This record gives sequence, structure tokens and C-alpha cells, in this order.
Amino acid sequence: MHLHALLFDLDDTLIPDESASEAAFLAACAPVADRYGLDPAAVARSAGVCARQIWHASDHAAYCQSIGISSWEGLWADFTGDAPDLQRLHAWAPAYRREAWTRALARHGVNDPDYAVVLADRFRRERRSRNAMFPDAAQLLPQFARRLPLALVTNGAPDLQHFKIDASGVGPYFQSIVVSGEVGIGKPHPAPMQRALEQLNCDPAHAAMVGNNLSSDIAGAQNTGVHAIWLSRDATPPTGDISPDAVIASLSELRALVR
Repeated sequence: MHLHALLFDLDDTLIPDESASEAAFLAACAPVADRYGLDPAAVARSAGVCARQIWHASDHAAYCQSIGISSWEGLWADFTGDAPDLQRLHAWAPAYRREAWTRALARHGVNDPDYAVVLADRFRRERRSRNAMFPDAAQLLPQFARRLPLALVTNGAPDLQHFKIDASGVGPYFQSIVVSGEVGIGKPHPAPMQRALEQLNCDPAHAAMVGNNLSSDIAGAQNTGVHAIWLSRDATPPTGDISPDAVIASLSELRALVR
């Protein structure tokens, strides 16, 4: 591909998100073994399940889906911002976190709402401490930043995504950073990528999007008219109706793909 600009997704493309959240859940639940004789891994799984149930049943579900905010992100985001939907999430988030962890303990026979708040705070601290680039991202981004204008296009809450960007160190490599919560709609809607392309002054036909999610990154790229490069770290082939222009198992493969 002969490109004038390269766009990247953030979560599970440049930095681990799902695995970092799983590790944070487990670390947060470690004390339940001594306090109540419970299996930390079992409580961690329950916390994730209960959080999803509350999240998707809430009045905020449609907005969060449109922006691309997951239930586990809701357990550690502050949801700061001027948008009315973000302000409503900010007001609701403490009760959401408390209820998720209260229900998780209740699944294991423990009725202790005060300790649920302790676990909620532990999870927030543990998750905020886990923000590092994948090794291939740390190696590749400096090289490509010298060759091409780069844009970061990520779904999520503004405060959370900017924290990840700052904490991981990816920010300085990008001339454009677009967060869906600041646009008002997330990928696969073309608006986030269109904003990045405008900021880079690049025609869609001369850009490519690199991301790990078929339904948001790849479909979003195709909706915007840019080349779609799917990062499948476990080498799983694409399924369904979404067909990327290229598939890579590591970001290092971009060297041979992009001119």
C-alpha cells in the first residue's frame, strides 16, 4: 500500500485492554481469600458478569454502545466532560460500581456493601496501574512516526482514553488524536476517522486504518473509504461479512505492507 497517512486504534491494538482488565479484576479480588475464604478468580468473574448485567440494563446503555464504552471501563472511568450524557454517567458511576461489586459478593454468600466499595476502589487503582504498549507497538511507532503522519482513532470515554494514551506513552507519536466521546459517535460510524483525516489533511483513499476489531475498526474504515488492516494477534481468520484489505498477526508486519 502506498499511503500518505496511517490511522491506529488504541485498545488491544497498541495497548492491552481486555487482558489488563482481567489482571486488575484478579488483583482487586485477592484479599477476599483471607477475609471470606473465597476464590479470588471466582469473585473476579462474578464482578465482570454483574457489571455487564447492570451496564446493559441501564438507561445509559444505548449511549455507551454508540460511543464504544464497555462495562469494565465503566468500573474505572470518571466520565468527566461537558456532554450531558457524560455528566449523567459521571453522576451514576459510583452507584454502578458499588452495585456491581455488591452483587458479585452476594453471588458468593457475602452481604457486605461497605467492602464492595473497598473492592471497587481497589479495582480502579489496579486497572489504572496497567497501561503499557505492546512490545511491537513500542518498536514500530517511532519508526512509522518518522515516515508518515499518524492518527489515533479510539472509541471510549474521553477521560479514560486520554489517561491510557498518556500513561502508555503513545501520545507523542500522533499528529491527530480522536476520541469518540469527543466526537459524539464512535466507530464504525465514519465521523471519528473523517475528523482524523481532516486534521491530517489526507484523502481517505491514501490512508489506512489498523485495528483489532472487525465490527468497529475494519467496518469503520470501510465506511470511511480508507484501507482496512485487521490486526489478529491470535491469527484467527476473519469471519462474517466484513473482509479487511489485509490481515496481520503483529504490528511488525506493517513494515512490509506499507510503503
